Amino acid sequence: FVMGTTGGDRKAMHDCVVTSSIPAVISPNMAKQIVGLMAMMEYAADNFPGLFNGYSLDVKESHQSWKADTSGTAKAMIGYFNRLGLNFTEDQIQMERDPEKQKKEWGVPEEYLDGHGWHTYTLDSADRTTRFAITHNISGREIYAEGTLDAVVYLKHKVDEGIRGRVYSMIDVLKNA
Repeated sequence: FVMGTTGGDRKAMHDCVVTSSIPAVISPNMAKQIVGLMAMMEYAADNFPGLFNGYSLDVKESHQSWKADTSGTAKAMIGYFNRLGLNFTEDQIQMERDPEKQKKEWGVPEEYLDGHGWHTYTLDSADRTTRFAITHNISGREIYAEGTLDAVVYLKHKVDEGIRGRVYSMIDVLKNA
């Protein structure tokens, strides 16, 4: 069982798996590279708290027009940035869902308006002499499908090992790739 979503009742999903006869990978994001970036951010937050004290943060994300909620990736990233010394709230995330603006202002190719996830995190020093930016632009669904397939292969090995009723994350998949 593989579940890749930011939605749903995490505890209920976990409880369902641990009482079942199957292992599962449950992750808010199936794109291995995004998961890896988030793991790097978590490492930085754990090891360098306050690194960006005094900096400001600007977060912009663009997704297909029918995505109603804020990006789970953006929410997770601001959590790491806050642990690095920033003071940023979810309601400060700038969300774009208008296809015309996505094409004209963001440069999202028209063929990916119905399936994209573009994010930019910009950090500026208080005196504006230093700027850091992290951008990840995903056009299409291929990267998520590749991660999902890797999760399936990972679980196949777990089934072959006789493992049942255990929940894994995409971090587990990455560590064993």
